[in-house]
Amino acid sequence: MVLGHEACGVIEELGSAVDGYQIGDRVALIFLPRCGDCRACQAPHFEPCEHGTAANAAGSLLGGGRRLHRAGTDVHHQNGVSGFATHAVVHTSSLVVIPQDVPAPVGALLGCAVLTGGGAVFERRSHGHQRANCSGWSRWGRASCDVGGAGRRPRGNARSRYVDLQTGPCPPAYGATLVATPAEIAEHERQYDLVIECVGSTRALETAIKLTRPGGRTVTVGLPSPTTRMEISPLSLVVDTRSLIGSYMGSGDPTEDIQRYAQMYLDGRLPIDRLISAHIKLSQINEAMDALEAGDALRQVIDLAAEHV
Repeated sequence: MVLGHEACGVIEELGSAVDGYQIGDRVALIFLPRCGDCRACQAPHFEPCEHGTAANAAGSLLGGGRRLHRAGTDVHHQNGVSGFATHAVVHTSSLVVIPQDVPAPVGALLGCAVLTGGGAVFERRSHGHQRANCSGWSRWGRASCDVGGAGRRPRGNARSRYVDLQTGPCPPAYGATLVATPAEIAEHERQYDLVIECVGSTRALETAIKLTRPGGRTVTVGLPSPTTRMEISPLSLVVDTRSLIGSYMGSGDPTEDIQRYAQMYLDGRLPIDRLISAHIKLSQINEAMDALEAGDALRQVIDLAAEHV
């Protein structure tokens, strides 16, 4: 399996049945294709496409089959993208055309990091004035990467606070105006209208729920292990009229959202490039994974231009 679910590139070849795209288009890739016809795609609110989900699980493209091969053997498509390679063959439902002025490293982050983080804020927040809280847990680098995917403070009378449950040096908090240490968390329980958990940690989600005020929303974005379990008091949800909400891919229209965030970057309103901590060669992928596991990296981008440096 060729891994890599975030990618940006330029179209070099088109299939005979492809319409609406041109050679030379700069495109960001979506890791969950949408057929547009199933019940989930027709739902009034975002739901993961049934056919796209099945194709991802099978390691095939949305249209069926595999277009990657090695030594006479089929190679699975990772979420329809397989971005850890010099070239990718994808279904058109995985493509979003973005402006040529958007650098490829920035475009790569649009398909997941920015799409997911931004949607958790824009699509899942309540209306009106509010205080927003992003709660993360893990090493600073890993957590701030996920929280920073939103890259933007909520509008209106809002404050954003980045919370990490580990001690240690704090790096610049991208998009956050305040940073809380574990010792300060208890002071802010039941204060925030919107709390976003971004890491996939049971402890982080439990903390996020504690920080949510009565009537508020707790949004979980992180992806824990499928076997992870947690305990919660249903009575607190009922009595405090709280909402616990899952958000996937930003829970909006991926095409519209990616194009919107790309324009926000060009307008200087969304400094996505600040999330990139390193540009690496494809040959350095193993070392990059080690750095990610150690929490020493924010966002590493495989830059094919670096291969020739």
